[in-house]
Amino acid sequence: MGKIAFLFPGQGSQTVGMGQALAASEQIVSETFKKADEVLGESLSKLIAEGPQEQLTLTVNAQPALLTTSIAILKYFSQFGIKPSFTAGHSLGEYTALVASEVLSFEDAVYAVRKRGEFMEAAVPNGEGTMAAVLGIDRDKLQRVTEIVSADGNPVQLANLNCPGQIVISGSKQGVEEASAKAKEAGAKKVIPLDVSGPFHSSLMKPAAEKFASVLDTITLTDASIPVIVNVTAEPITEAAEIKKRLVEQLYSPVLWEDSITKMLELGVDTFVEIGPGKVLSGLVKKVNRSARTFAIYDAETCEAAVAALKEETE
Repeated sequence: MGKIAFLFPGQGSQTVGMGQALAASEQIVSETFKKADEVLGESLSKLIAEGPQEQLTLTVNAQPALLTTSIAILKYFSQFGIKPSFTAGHSLGEYTALVASEVLSFEDAVYAVRKRGEFMEAAVPNGEGTMAAVLGIDRDKLQRVTEIVSADGNPVQLANLNCPGQIVISGSKQGVEEASAKAKEAGAKKVIPLDVSGPFHSSLMKPAAEKFASVLDTITLTDASIPVIVNVTAEPITEAAEIKKRLVEQLYSPVLWEDSITKMLELGVDTFVEIGPGKVLSGLVKKVNRSARTFAIYDAETCEAAVAALKEETE
C-alpha cells in the first residue's frame, strides 16, 4: 500500500456554485463559508453561490473563494478518517495545503490570500503584464527562449511547469508575445494566451512579494503536522520559518508542479487525492505518471467513491 497525498487546486478552477450542493446538506461545509464571510466582513459565500463569474474570477475574489471552497470540502472529507503523508497545492492552492497541514489557521489563510490577491492585482498596471501556456516544447528550450527575450529588456520567464509539454510563461506583455513567437519557431506545438489579470510568478511580482511579506509577519505560522511539498523547491518542508520564506518567493518564482509530483512519487506516493473544485490537478498527475491513482473530490458523490476505494485497502 503506497502513500497518499492531498492536492489542492489554484486559480482558474473557480466556478459559480462550487461547493454549494455540499453546503446545502452539510453543516461543517456551510459553516466554513460563513466563517470566511466573517473574516472578510463581506458575503464571499453569496458571490461563490450566485456569481457573476466575472466578479468571482477577479484575483482578489478567486483566491479566498477557492481556498474557502477547498477547505470546506476537505473538512467534509476529513470526517472519513483518511490521512495523507504529504500535502501540496498549485500556487494559491499551497495555502489550502498549509491549512490542511496545520501551518496556518483557516481564518489567517483567508485573510492572507485576500491580501495576496490585492497585492498581485496592484503590482502591475492592468494590461502591462500577461501569461501564456506553451504546449509541446521542453523546458530547457523554452528557458533559453525566455532568457534571450528578457536580455532584450522585455522580462518573461517560466511561471508554471505543470507537466511534460505544458509550461506557462509570464512577464511583460511584449516579453510574453515575443517569447510566444520564438517558442513556436523553436518547435512549440501551440501557444495559448491566458485570461489573467497580471504576470503571476514572474519577477514583476517582486513589489507584491515585499508587501505580502509584511502581512505574513502579522500571522502565526506553526511547523507542519504533515510535510508540505512547496512550489518553489518541490521539496517537502515542515519548518514554519522556511515555509514563510517560500511563500514570499512563490509570488515571483516558477511553480514546479511537475517536479512536485515526481518528488512525491519518489517518496512512495501512489495515490493523489485532489480536494476542491474541478479535476485539473488529477489530469496533470496522469500526464506526469499514467499509473498513479487519482481521485478528484468536489461533492458528496466523488467523496463517497474515493472513501469506498481507499477504505477497502486499509482494512
